[in-house]
Amino acid sequence: MATLILVRHGRSTANTSGVLAGRTPGVALDERGAAQAAALPGRLADVPLAAAVTSPLQRCQETLRPLLEARPDLPLHVEDRISECDYGDWSGRKLAELSDEPLMQVVQAHASAAAFPGGESMRAMQNRAVEAVRDWNARVEAEHGEDATYLMCSHGDIVKAIVADALGMHLDLFQRIHVDPCSVTAIRYTRLRPFLLRLGDTGDFAGFAPREHPDSGGAAEVGGGAGAP
Repeated sequence: MATLILVRHGRSTANTSGVLAGRTPGVALDERGAAQAAALPGRLADVPLAAAVTSPLQRCQETLRPLLEARPDLPLHVEDRISECDYGDWSGRKLAELSDEPLMQVVQAHASAAAFPGGESMRAMQNRAVEAVRDWNARVEAEHGEDATYLMCSHGDIVKAIVADALGMHLDLFQRIHVDPCSVTAIRYTRLRPFLLRLGDTGDFAGFAPREHPDSGGAAEVGGGAGAP
């Protein structure tokens, strides 16, 4: 079956401002996110891609723009099922503020029981994303053969949920997975089981250095999704 390259979108204005963007329109890449996107074609230069699939949200489409410019023949498909989790009434709120919500503890420790007020459950989020991957695996293999590779650009919680499914992990454990902005995760699907080939690969180990606290005057970076560390 096909090999899936999962790309989390580049760093966005919501990531740096500590906001849970969700599906809020107008959330774009920030300056660093744009630079990450510009580097993506070079990072994937040796990987033949049969297709690119993207979340409909702006920050994902901006992430893929340099890759599509470098590969004008690469077909692009928009897939609603890999859009960001619908955080409902939490969308647009500060993560620091949401940390005091009792539901946040459920999101962190018992994600399969978490449903966002006015939005969707995390279980439903995973189900639709995994269904999309399985459908695209079959489509890409039928059109390009079982050795084909394709790319999906999506969001942190979506990528983590797909990885958890590939590893046979319960959704309640998916917060143990971390993927940085514009990181590359690769999963090879076979008839019997998936194989995780890469997880959150950025080619940059600077992220292992201690991060500055927001109160220290340095730029704070917040990961994506309701499970951001």
